Order: sequence, then C-alpha cells, then structure tokens
Amino acid sequence: MMNKIGTYEFMAEPFHCDFSGRMFLGHLGNQKLNAADFHSTDRGFGMKYLMTIKRSWVLSRLAIEVTEMPSQYEHFTIETWVESAMRFFTSRNFCVSDGEGRVYGYGRSIWAMIDTETRQPTDIYSIDDGAIKKWIETDKPCPIEKGGRVKMSENITLVKTIDINYNDIDINGHVNSVKYIEHVLDLWNIAWYREHRIKRFEIAYVAETHQGDALRFYREPTAENEYCVRLVKTEGETKNQVEVCRCKAVFG
Repeated sequence: MMNKIGTYEFMAEPFHCDFSGRMFLGHLGNQKLNAADFHSTDRGFGMKYLMTIKRSWVLSRLAIEVTEMPSQYEHFTIETWVESAMRFFTSRNFCVSDGEGRVYGYGRSIWAMIDTETRQPTDIYSIDDGAIKKWIETDKPCPIEKGGRVKMSENITLVKTIDINYNDIDINGHVNSVKYIEHVLDLWNIAWYREHRIKRFEIAYVAETHQGDALRFYREPTAENEYCVRLVKTEGETKNQVEVCRCKAVFG
C-alpha cells in the first residue's frame, strides 16, 4: 500500500541559486510543483493521465514560508500530501527538509481541476470514482497559516510593465504559476536582497495570462518589510484590463 505522503529528493543545482549560493524561491516553488505532480501521478490522478481525458490541474493559491534556503549542491527532500478535497478544489501541503530533521520551510496550496477545452472547473470526484479521497492525510501538521485574501488600497504604484513571451508559457498554454513569482521578486534589486531575505510569499491566481498580453505590476507597502503586489494584464488586441493575481511578500 502506497503511503499517503509522497517523499521526493532534489538537489539545489548551482544554476538555480542566486548570488548568495542559496536556491531561488522560484526554483524551490517549481520543485514543489514537481513533487505534487509526482505524488498525484503515482496515485492515478496526475497530469500524465488527466491530459488524456482533456483535464488538467491548475494552481489557485500558494503560500510558502522558509527559515532558510538550500545551498548549492545540497540535497533536500520535499514531502507532499493532500490535506482535503472537495468537488472543485483540493488543498495540498509541503514540507521541505534536509531529510535528517532540519526543516527549511513549508507550503500550502489550493488546486482546481479544469476542462482543457472549456477552461472551466470540473468535478475532481469524477476521476476514478473520487479516488483522491482515499489519499487524504489529516494527521501530518503543516504549521504555517493558509494564504489569505491579499488586501490593497487605492494607493498603489505602477512599478513595472512586461510583455509575455515564449519562456513564460507552460503546458497548459498560459503563464506558468512560478513565472509570476519570479517576476514579482524581480521588483527588488540585488542590493535589497543583500540586506533582506524572503520569509513568506503568498499568491492568489484570478485569471490566465497568454502570450501577446502585457503585465502591469502595482506595489504597495503594507507593513515593515511587507509588500502587496497586484498584477493586471492588458489583453492583446482588445487592450482590456484584467486583474490576474495578487501577491504578498514578507522579508526578514
């Protein structure tokens, strides 16, 4: 009987580390998504199978907290498990450690399953008669807060605009979830990161972004070393303005 908790080993490759020799948060987030895919694929509800029936998982919310980041060449372990599942959403948690008791951090995520043709949410329980329910693990703790609603005032500043290009797009045909994180963290320069480290990052996705769109980044300081960021896309030919996601970054 396969364990409800999946455990996967990774290495902090040197080209995935920043000037300090520590792993980029975006790459750590990407490895968490890899662990999620390995876990769901091993248990029969992963992307490899879903794509054959025109379904796909999409990330709705992600919260990451870290006390430190793995160093280059360091091996680390990601544990992941499904905490709950409802008809249209499921929650999945993560624990990142060195495999010997030292914990780097945790993560919480919310996922939806969509029909890849209509792009609309679809019933998670319809997959293998709701088999995901037998993999729910409620006994393992995840001691960080869930991602909340990122509240911003009207006093926000446009700090950057970028165009969406080939390397931003993933297998679902829209901007990759982690690319948003990388673009947001680029709003601060290296001098800032010489004095600060990221402690917590939250992101809540609202709409998809595609090649040909432009992204505008609005930033607002909300507490000491805490910032909220709102991303708005300008759609290709129509030039419609649509909110894409909101983020919160907390530094130490």
